[in-house]
Amino acid sequence: MNNILSLSGITKGYNIGKPNAVTVLQGTDLHVAKGEVVALVAPSGAGKSTLLHIAGLLDTADAGTVEIAGQDMTMLSDRKRTAMRRNDVGFIYQFHHLLPEFTALENIILPQLANGVSDADAAARATELLTRVGIADRGAHRPAALSGGEQQRVAFCRALANKPQLLLADEPTGNLDPDTSDRVFDALMELVRGTGLAAVIATHNLELAARMDRMVRMTAGKLETL
Repeated sequence: MNNILSLSGITKGYNIGKPNAVTVLQGTDLHVAKGEVVALVAPSGAGKSTLLHIAGLLDTADAGTVEIAGQDMTMLSDRKRTAMRRNDVGFIYQFHHLLPEFTALENIILPQLANGVSDADAAARATELLTRVGIADRGAHRPAALSGGEQQRVAFCRALANKPQLLLADEPTGNLDPDTSDRVFDALMELVRGTGLAAVIATHNLELAARMDRMVRMTAGKLETL
């Protein structure tokens, strides 16, 4: 199987050696294939955000290995990790984190420009993505003029702007009401299925989780398949 993400024996703790030491991840393994969408289900504080940050190269593990597209991330320099994160990993948070002074279209164009894409190609890619999530007509609006669901769709598009191989999402519809959440999740799945990337999506919503390819649950710092 062509795994895009492979986490093997991931261990992570905080305040190690102190009375308030906490071990969050205990030898955690997770393998996600190209084109596979995995639901990560866990209660608050169980360590799912820590796991996603390690998988997305935003944090480092105390032990274990992280491979993305077959490349071991463990020994990479900070510069190479940053380049890998920019080129191959897309991250979506519960809150959209869009730049308020820029339009929806510009929010999707900017990360492409930072990656060396031409203005014309970046604009074309941004327009294509907004079209696929059904809000191409909102591209000239700034985030404050968009609804919560529209803001999050723009955030999805921004995460996929540089054509990553891996998408990580931490409660991407958690701030939305149930009806909007359902529609926005459909838009996210349309984007993911249309690009064939590997995705790990953390959610409390078991109905949404059931629509993905596989569910894993984090308990006591380890993962089990549901």
